Amino acid sequence: MVDARRDGGEDRAHRAGDGGDLPVHPLHPAIIAQAAATTQLLADGRFTLGVGSDERLNEHVVGQGWPAVHVRHQMFRESLEIIRLLWQGGYQTYEGKHLTLEDARVFDLPDTLPPIVVATGGLRASTLAAELGDGIFTTEPRTDLIEAFTAAGGTGPRYTEVPIAYAPTEQEGAESARRLFRFGVTGWKVQSELPNPVNFDAATAYVTTEDMRQAFGCGPEVATHLAAAQPFVDAGYDHLALINAGTDVDGFFDHFATELAEPLRALRPSS
Repeated sequence: MVDARRDGGEDRAHRAGDGGDLPVHPLHPAIIAQAAATTQLLADGRFTLGVGSDERLNEHVVGQGWPAVHVRHQMFRESLEIIRLLWQGGYQTYEGKHLTLEDARVFDLPDTLPPIVVATGGLRASTLAAELGDGIFTTEPRTDLIEAFTAAGGTGPRYTEVPIAYAPTEQEGAESARRLFRFGVTGWKVQSELPNPVNFDAATAYVTTEDMRQAFGCGPEVATHLAAAQPFVDAGYDHLALINAGTDVDGFFDHFATELAEPLRALRPSS
């Protein structure tokens, strides 16, 4: 599957965060379980629940601290266990190290439960995706994340994000990518730990347009965008989500529909 998506906002630090994250503090996973089941009913079975272990940018504002990564993984696992438990139907109780549930029930469950796609940036999360999820989502063309997923028994779809900056020229695309997405070259270990926009600004102060040119498929050329996608295909990902950081959003969708979609879907691993 190839998906061309519109990405709004000025940059990552100024957006509300990834809607698929399972928050550590503000929302209990029981609420997510209820909301996802309801959305699946309303969407006639077309909904996919995307989840991740969130980031400090979203979480620190409620004043309950930002746990260490191993604690976040424990909480993430418990959250997924609670969702799966509630989706079994009936009244359920759960007592974990970090989260509890008491006589909770999702009253209206869809005939087909929504698949859970787990965002992963490391081997532990890939293993968790295999155990409690139905697929993985990454932002890097890493084969080790897929290998950990399949080694743990994962058989579902493998989603990933392909960075593109569609613009009239390569330079304009690189400049737009730097303005909107320079956080992306810092890596997840940086992104998940920064609390405020000023911290993102400081962390990316020395990111150049050349850095973005190397990380994104910049400009108007189909060949450039295919070259950006090929490493992800080579790594084994079968669902590509295109993130456009360019200057012409409507032009990008026209470009995708008329020129890019067909050759992109025809990509096969180089080897």
